[in-house]
Amino acid sequence: MLTIKEIMKRSKEEKERMILEIKKMGVTSGCRKFGIAKSQYYDWVRRYNALGLDGLEDRRRVNVERLNRQLQKENDLLKKLLAEKELESKMKDELLKKKIAQWRKGGK
Repeated sequence: MLTIKEIMKRSKEEKERMILEIKKMGVTSGCRKFGIAKSQYYDWVRRYNALGLDGLEDRRRVNVERLNRQLQKENDLLKKLLAEKELESKMKDELLKKKIAQWRKGGK
């Protein structure tokens, strides 16, 4: 049985070789030999039939990159909102200081 680290290191070429070998051996014995679940095998076959060798690429990296881009956009938006709030707070403080100064002078 393969470890999780070995499973994660499989290239798309290795996955293709495994698919072809499992087709020859039979799904149950082939999956047992390579230490993968039948559902994983069928998922690979579905993606392989739809997209060819490119369908077997490790999609986790793509998802991580997409998630990083989303988080970066969200972070930028939050920074802008924070800057606006700080600016608004400073403006209110300045206005309040001016009003207090006017009140002390006796004006309205």
